[in-house]
Amino acid sequence: MRALVLDAVRARPEIREVPEPAAPDGGVVVRVVATGLCRSDWHAWAGHDDGVAFPHVPGHELAGVISEVGPGVTLWQVGDRVTVPFVAGCGTCEWCLAGDAQVCPDQQQPGFTYWGSFAEYVAVHAADANLVRIPESVDFATAASLGCRFATAYRALVGRARVVEGEWVTVVGAGGVGLSSVMIARALGARVIAVDRNAEALAVAADLGAEHTLLTESGLSGAPDPAPAATFVSAFAAEAGREPNRFTNVARAVADLTGGGSHVAVDAVGSEQTCADAVLSLRRRGRLAQVGLLPAIEGHPRVPMERVIGWELDLLGSHGMAAADYPGMMALIEQGALEPQRLIERTIGLDEAAALLPVFDRAKLAGMTIIDPRR
Repeated sequence: MRALVLDAVRARPEIREVPEPAAPDGGVVVRVVATGLCRSDWHAWAGHDDGVAFPHVPGHELAGVISEVGPGVTLWQVGDRVTVPFVAGCGTCEWCLAGDAQVCPDQQQPGFTYWGSFAEYVAVHAADANLVRIPESVDFATAASLGCRFATAYRALVGRARVVEGEWVTVVGAGGVGLSSVMIARALGARVIAVDRNAEALAVAADLGAEHTLLTESGLSGAPDPAPAATFVSAFAAEAGREPNRFTNVARAVADLTGGGSHVAVDAVGSEQTCADAVLSLRRRGRLAQVGLLPAIEGHPRVPMERVIGWELDLLGSHGMAAADYPGMMALIEQGALEPQRLIERTIGLDEAAALLPVFDRAKLAGMTIIDPRR
């Protein structure tokens, strides 16, 4: 089969022929029809995930058709239309049995712990516990878009932060997971502020229902810097006579817009700077949903814990969503209350994906990128 292969950390991705996977015991092989490209894939390419062994095929957001069923699978058959969470639990531990496969200690992750879906076929482990049936009314690209970013945002807001109608939600970063968060927060009746460096992405956020958008003047993915944080608040002075800085300005802008800060903030990027922006944008007793990965690239990131303690903030990690939680989200998609297909900006082939992956952290994209591996 054709696949996108990485031979080493930060190596140039290559498209070449590799052996097709075989169905593991209790698992299946899926013919990939659509698979998402996201920042987590870039982290794997950049060497920020210790579990990746090279040569490696990335890709963890997928949808397709079962082509082979392994021994022990009872609920699935060849020809079924399926998707899968990016965390595949073992199906037998106490966390999986409680419906929390996303924190399974023996989890498998396509594209990280084994070869993933940037290929024509991919294996899925513990199929009876992890596969999700795709309704006929949902297309493959939409289903693939759920696997990491949309499902993670859904669980972060619904299951972890428990957003309720009328609350303010600040979303830092308007990429795939950020725009998903905007859409889901609005569907829950929240009032949304979106923050990003990309004006086009903020235009999409506004179209999805963000009440306010803050355009940053420098990147969201780097270390904290003294540049003003948002165009319309660049004249704000920081406390204690210091020059304006990104942290104070984002926080001050949000506080002014909301009358004291957001009830909930989502860091949808994952950097020291964006995490601090999200924390400092909260009102007292607010809740942070940390969705963007925070790898210890140059040491563990600093978080303004004095604010967390003094204001009694809740810091909530969110690591995807188990297959057991998909029915509620899928029902809202079938009803039209959620429209993740609106977040898909482009569909590309494997060759284009190979060129885009190394620069994905710097690409100014205003939505999700889907790969058709046969294109």
